[in-house]
Amino acid sequence: MKGIIIKSTGSWYQVLESETKQIYEARIRGKFKLIKTRLTNPLAVGDEVEFSLEQDDVAWITKIFQRKNYLIRKSVNLSKEAHIIASNVDVACFIYTLKFPETSLGFLDRFLACCEAYNISPLILFNKMDTLNDDEKEIVENIEAMYQNIGYDTLQISSYSKLNLDLLIEKIKDKTSVFFGHSGCGKSTLVNALQPDLHIKTGEISESVLKGKHTTTFAQMHFWDFGGSVIDTPGVREFAMIDVEKEEIQHYFPEIFQKGRDCKYHNCMHINEPKCAVLEGLETGEIEKTRYSTYLKLMEEAEEINQK
Repeated sequence: MKGIIIKSTGSWYQVLESETKQIYEARIRGKFKLIKTRLTNPLAVGDEVEFSLEQDDVAWITKIFQRKNYLIRKSVNLSKEAHIIASNVDVACFIYTLKFPETSLGFLDRFLACCEAYNISPLILFNKMDTLNDDEKEIVENIEAMYQNIGYDTLQISSYSKLNLDLLIEKIKDKTSVFFGHSGCGKSTLVNALQPDLHIKTGEISESVLKGKHTTTFAQMHFWDFGGSVIDTPGVREFAMIDVEKEEIQHYFPEIFQKGRDCKYHNCMHINEPKCAVLEGLETGEIEKTRYSTYLKLMEEAEEINQK
């Protein structure tokens, strides 16, 4: 029997059978090693699998099919290296909030670089627009323009005022999407706004640290009445690319890669080389300083990982 993983709690999974659409409680039989990084979770929500039924209709997963892509982050478990957030994703929605909680551009850039690396279409959602004053809205509009100029798809939204939710539905209809962002950014509230009968638990912002409290503790796939599905994920505070060589990083920053074609040396790393078009673009404002700063940090991290 074939199916798709729709819920992962760590040791148990829920698998949706492809033809009957029946849901089975499932466990793993055998070991799955599809990428070289050590993982905390061999299976992720979105994985297509093969399974067999035994007593009491318990499913045993015996095979995982090749993933077309996946989103991955550093694991909080220091004995391992990485955790797959979701797999086989059509569109990855990054939920950006200017405040409550504040989202750093570096965090967004890491996410976008990961989407570029693993061939996932990103969508930047500027959430909680109803809570912003005019000056704050202008800040968001400037940030939005910056990413649109690079070529990224964006949308300003609000779960409460329903701002642009109709446009969002058009972008994710009949696709497998994932909602990603800090705890408290409004992922679960947004899912409920798009489909109220799901009744997903939402949480308040912790005033002491102005960060969200975790309300989603495991990844789970929900199906939209308008077609397609969403993978709701736990809030993430740390994000990094895995299995990436230092020399590859520039490929995941489209504007840096494009500008880099004008460098004097074809193997330019855009750090301190002579006649570097990227460094010149940094001076003229063609390359954003925040983006370049994240690029340098990812280069450093890739070098550290590869030295271990």
